[in-house]
Amino acid sequence: MKIPIIFLGTGQAIPTAKRNHTAILLSYKDENILVDCGEGTQRQFRKLKINPCKLTRILITHWHGDHVLGLPGLLQTLALNNYSRILNIYVPKGTRQYMDLIFKLFVFQGKIKYKIEEVEGSFFENSDFILEAKSMQHNTPCLAYSFTEKEKIRIKKDKLEKLKIKGKIISELQKGNDIIFNGKKIKAKDLTYKQEARKITIILDTAVNENMLKLAENSDLLICESTFMENSENGKELAKEYKHLTASQAAQTAKKSKSKKLILTHLSQRYDNKEKIILKEARKIFKNSEIAEDLQKIEV
Repeated sequence: MKIPIIFLGTGQAIPTAKRNHTAILLSYKDENILVDCGEGTQRQFRKLKINPCKLTRILITHWHGDHVLGLPGLLQTLALNNYSRILNIYVPKGTRQYMDLIFKLFVFQGKIKYKIEEVEGSFFENSDFILEAKSMQHNTPCLAYSFTEKEKIRIKKDKLEKLKIKGKIISELQKGNDIIFNGKKIKAKDLTYKQEARKITIILDTAVNENMLKLAENSDLLICESTFMENSENGKELAKEYKHLTASQAAQTAKKSKSKKLILTHLSQRYDNKEKIILKEARKIFKNSEIAEDLQKIEV
């Protein structure tokens, strides 16, 4: 089963005609996880004909406007559409007050059920996946997140059909247990295979720090901010001043963390129509690099 990821917005503080403010949607089975919610995010949902009422979790990296100004409108839309779930909202430690303020500041028509948690480290786990957060270095409390699908034992369906094995006994095979079927012992290893764990890491606004490598280690996909170009005028200095990353630094992170693929996002308006140059900078260090585009869908 592929894990779809949609880039709803790939721009920086000031949006451009082709790059909306930051928002990333990760879907897995019945889960729809939104990372940040920049201004205009719900219109991006409409363009792709995605029902926002299917959202289950919102992960906030930090409280700069280009990452959260879409929240009031999105929450109002959920309330008007009788959102029936409990919306889980995760925020950096010490920032719950900002989420509470949104619900006090705006006069919503209708109500939704929600739960706000300040998080760090491993903060959610079920039988399928784990969510983890680590603190980043920005000029406000900031998190990066990882989604890790657990290792699975999968059934070789063609062999099941050939042997005509059905029913609850299949669950024993999925646990790795041998079974007795029609008087014969059947080894689980002959009918199953191991699906390796899959990891997706999302690092947005930050300066270079050790937690980036710890969180991104062995990621199948690293989505990383690339606000500045190191090879452009004052790019490296600006990244340091505003606590952001250059394309080179994002690529170094992918390389050192042994990630398999890098996708650059959160591009400054100053590089509009210069994506090829940014990509060239990253690929000098980490060949398997791409640049995200608004409304782009990828699968892991």
